[in-house]
Amino acid sequence: MVGKKLTKQEELLLQDFSRNVTTKSSALFYGNALIVSAIPLWLFWRIHQMDPYQSALVWAAMTIVSTYLVAFAYRNTKFILKHKVAQRREEAVNREVMKSLGDDKKMSRKEKDERALWKKNEVADYEATTFAIFYNNAFYLVLAIILSFYILKTTTPTMYPLRLNV
Repeated sequence: MVGKKLTKQEELLLQDFSRNVTTKSSALFYGNALIVSAIPLWLFWRIHQMDPYQSALVWAAMTIVSTYLVAFAYRNTKFILKHKVAQRREEAVNREVMKSLGDDKKMSRKEKDERALWKKNEVADYEATTFAIFYNNAFYLVLAIILSFYILKTTTPTMYPLRLNV
């Protein structure tokens, strides 16, 4: 097995089980994470009456750190959910693919199974991505609100963004 080259199909199969995400997913994760990480800035500015000019450096640094951490959480949640979703959707996706390819006599059973596997992975990837974004956004924003109004209400305004994003 040492020194043996993997086929293209084996590489694709291994890619489906790795923690690595595509460039498209990574861009989606970082874009969403930046938006969600910037939402508490409005809370600091409007509700807690913090001056944006005085706190700009701290806000920018904490938004960047928070963006990275939220995107990391998206990636980890997607990895965990993808296989669970694939197992739950397997039967329905197989039925749909076989129904659409059932009349095609030129295609072998192996090709039909490969198409069903590809479609199942595609569906699982999409659903895991959307749910990971939803779940982590909801968790982050609820945590930010609870920390802001209840736990850190006696903290001095200068240190507030640092403590909220940590």
